[in-house]
Amino acid sequence: MEKVGLFALVVFIFYVIVTDPEKAADYVQIGFEAVSDAAQSIGDFMTWIANGGKD
Repeated sequence: MEKVGLFALVVFIFYVIVTDPEKAADYVQIGFEAVSDAAQSIGDFMTWIANGGKD
């Protein structure tokens, strides 16, 4: 079942890229921004912990 879901996801991704490359690029940009924001938040949290948890 897991392989079927992964296959369906890959087919959907290729379909979006082929039918609307601009929208696919927007999705990739949104994904990278989300990962970047998450990494920044983790970095801020680790800095807060390293400083003893003080504001």
